[in-house]
Amino acid sequence: MENEKTEHEKRESSSNLEKGDHVVAQTNPQFHFDVHDLDRVQRRLKQRHVQMIAIAGTIGTGLFLGSGGALEAAGPLGALIAYALVGTVAYSSLCAVGEMSTWAPISGTFPHFAARWVDPALGFATGWNYFYTNAISTPVEITAAVILLTFWDHNSKHISLYTAILCVLVCMINIFGVRYFGESEFIFAIIKLTLIIGLLLVGLIVDLGGGPQGDRIGFRYWKNPGAIAGSGLEPKHIGLDRFLAILSVIVQAAFSFQGMELVVIAASETESPRRNIAKAVRRVFYRILVFYILGILMIGMLVAYNDKDLLFLQGNNTAAKSPFVIAINRAGIKVLPHIVNGAIFTSAFSAGNSFLFCSSRVLYGLALRGQAPKVLTYCTKKGLPLYAVLVASAFSFLSFMSVSSGSNRVFGWFVNLSTTGGFTSWFVMNVTYIFFRRGLLAQGYDPTTNSYHNRFQPYIAYWGAGWTLFFILINGFSVFWKFTAAGFLTAYINIPIFVVLYFGYKIVFRTKFWKPLEMDFVTGIPTLEETETPEKPPKNLGERIANIIF
Repeated sequence: MENEKTEHEKRESSSNLEKGDHVVAQTNPQFHFDVHDLDRVQRRLKQRHVQMIAIAGTIGTGLFLGSGGALEAAGPLGALIAYALVGTVAYSSLCAVGEMSTWAPISGTFPHFAARWVDPALGFATGWNYFYTNAISTPVEITAAVILLTFWDHNSKHISLYTAILCVLVCMINIFGVRYFGESEFIFAIIKLTLIIGLLLVGLIVDLGGGPQGDRIGFRYWKNPGAIAGSGLEPKHIGLDRFLAILSVIVQAAFSFQGMELVVIAASETESPRRNIAKAVRRVFYRILVFYILGILMIGMLVAYNDKDLLFLQGNNTAAKSPFVIAINRAGIKVLPHIVNGAIFTSAFSAGNSFLFCSSRVLYGLALRGQAPKVLTYCTKKGLPLYAVLVASAFSFLSFMSVSSGSNRVFGWFVNLSTTGGFTSWFVMNVTYIFFRRGLLAQGYDPTTNSYHNRFQPYIAYWGAGWTLFFILINGFSVFWKFTAAGFLTAYINIPIFVVLYFGYKIVFRTKFWKPLEMDFVTGIPTLEETETPEKPPKNLGERIANIIF
């Protein structure tokens, strides 16, 4: 409570630009900082929704199935190193945007923060980049879910029907409103948590020889065929070849972590956003450590990287090719693959649902700030940005491209574009935080009084910005060994798109970088009293347990 008063008093105090006599407020309507009359979304996501979304919101096929490709490409240690590195970068990005979102829990999220505290042109480019990368990710996950259904139904004639059904379902959940989205993600998150915890426990038992066949595996596959695989690009230089193999897994790892920032994008529709988002961001570190790092470690112990049944070697994306299921089958446990496939199916559907939510809310935020058609600001009486949701939903039907063999190549480009675009978003989050913190300090604000503050800032923001820039540059490095125009465009086309968006907006509107003493930390941002409700203390043991979990 003392921290809350301090923050509120600082925001309400009057200060000069240099001496701290009055609050900096940008009144130019061109910047659209105060959009109270247009922003009609309602805070309908409850604490349990936010916490479960933070813990398991975007865990999907990237972890359960894509990890097989990472293992095959770099070996158990190589995949572990790649996932651990990308995990630290994803966490640093989330900490950065989490701190800004608890300061300003408003629609528009980090693209608006970039426009507000760095340069309006950066906000425009970032917003549209994030919109199309998430909008494209929705059909990617729907396609993955459809392929998972072929585990039971091998009739290819039914693929179009399944695709249509899933497209309609994911769109309807978002059209019904944020409360239905929250409830569906809450249920899906419980399924995903149950699945990953169950797989980790079964995997450990199998590895220690507790399966029906009693074969104790241990770290056998780290010794033979080895801990790190080679990429095959430099077979005459073993060390370099293994290093390149680790680099090749970074994009795959990034797809597994993509969308982790969903919890802060929903800040404007969350009850008591400062308290709940702060709690959620703090817990994400343990989610990365337990689910991602332990998950990759476990599959590296259970399956050899040169196993003929691995996902990428067979090209079949059902649970039958998940490293976990391969190990379970060989241990003589027959019933689990069907259960695992069903749970992974819900994970893919959930991830598509989340990406659609993200893209619609970012598009709505762009419209509020005058950087997208104003018609997209329309909200229903229940606070649903209907037109923004409908525009984002239209992209889900791109999943039909995967039905036609002639469109598979284009669809593959969409898959890679959605992943590489995520690096750009993470880079902007960290850079925006660096500017944000510099402005706070220049105007006399104390960042530690914010509802959420990471004590390792700004160092982890520099860490995240540096690595994401590196990831963007090396993303398609393998194409320089076996050059193809399609491969090069897939890896790097997002860079010129972003540059054109940025400089196009900058030239047309003649924007400039904000100086620290010009940054507006007040206009249109609700105070603690306006957003937070008193936290009710738990009354019994059940409520205490629920409070710890949620």
